[in-house]
Amino acid sequence: MIWHSDNMSDTTTRALALLNLLQTHRHWPGSELAARLGVTERTVRRDVDRLRELGYRVESTPGAAGGYRLEAGSALPPLLLTDDEAVTMAIGLRVAATQQLIGGPEVTLTALAKLEQVLPGPLRRRVAALAAAVQPTRLGPEPVVSPTVLGEIALAARDRERLRLRYRDRNDVETRRRVEPHMLAPGGRNWYLLCWDLDRDDWRTLRVDRIEAVEHTRVLFEARELTPEEIEERILIAASWSPQKVEVDVVMELPLAEMQERFGGWSEGAAAEGETSTRWPVGGGDWREVAYALCWIPEGVEYVADLAEPARSELREAASRMLRALESPPPGSRG
Repeated sequence: MIWHSDNMSDTTTRALALLNLLQTHRHWPGSELAARLGVTERTVRRDVDRLRELGYRVESTPGAAGGYRLEAGSALPPLLLTDDEAVTMAIGLRVAATQQLIGGPEVTLTALAKLEQVLPGPLRRRVAALAAAVQPTRLGPEPVVSPTVLGEIALAARDRERLRLRYRDRNDVETRRRVEPHMLAPGGRNWYLLCWDLDRDDWRTLRVDRIEAVEHTRVLFEARELTPEEIEERILIAASWSPQKVEVDVVMELPLAEMQERFGGWSEGAAAEGETSTRWPVGGGDWREVAYALCWIPEGVEYVADLAEPARSELREAASRMLRALESPPPGSRG
């Protein structure tokens, strides 16, 4: 919570002021706390008891040199932050989220969402202005992700709120999406939003760096069930559609509906090529990864692929050796 000192006579405000003082110093004499708050030491003792009831572990020591100190407890009670502390934490969380720091990116997002949800308007604008001036060192050619967009989507996913998105697809075409956000997850060098697309009546995995605007609808939805394995597979599939060193279009003699039924989530990006064929984009770091994808085309289904040189010749040479090996007598046993 963000603390502002207004009326010290108010019991709740005074207790919050006391908590703020206890968090700023290791030890406070009771007389000094009373003087700071403008109350008696007896009132300080009562306010300390109120904090203990809320879950704060406040230790007290008697005597002339005695006083109060805030100790770590068995559970995390509500934290009390000043304006400057809240702004600093929000900026740090924004940088951590966009850098995909190790140690739980989802935790970073939920913490950012909770903090930005309660920031007053002036502090939110201050965070945005300062964060824009912070340029963290990037470790590679990762796309730039808006921390504001991350925070808004994280809040909507937590609250099960439908969103309207302005999105640019992989062909740089702007589209409008009405979605039910399920979760945010990193995959490779990108952040992805796994969501139910209301217009397409199906799951979609959207690159967050391609989301240009988020509009809240305040319309809630019932969460759809997905197993952790399904979530992991969909994020993996989405990450595999990032630009690859070797990219190939495969046209197979299989209708789109049947291809989608057989390939499941791996059919993403496929399109009908007439009534009886399907165009399927695949890619990889080299011809070996492309060959692995081609092996998943069902038995008996003919296809053509526009694999470019030199990868085409390299794959042909490897396939020829493989065929010769399979047509040759097997090697003798090792004895």
